[in-house]
Amino acid sequence: MGIVNIDDELHEQLRRVSKVSCRSINAQAAYWIRVGMLCETNPTLPFTEIMARELSSAGVTAPAPAALDS
Repeated sequence: MGIVNIDDELHEQLRRVSKVSCRSINAQAAYWIRVGMLCETNPTLPFTEIMARELSSAGVTAPAPAALDS
């Protein structure tokens, strides 16, 4: 494990987002790094497709969206 130096503003953003997503600051940084790597290595896929593939490979199935009342 190593230390990554980031600027203060990015650290503040990590702190704020980590509260919303119920992750530690380190876990949020790791998530952003992983997602960034996946997006860079799969530039033709939209974010939603990348996340759907990751969830599927982890054995997670999302429920179908509820029908909208018209």
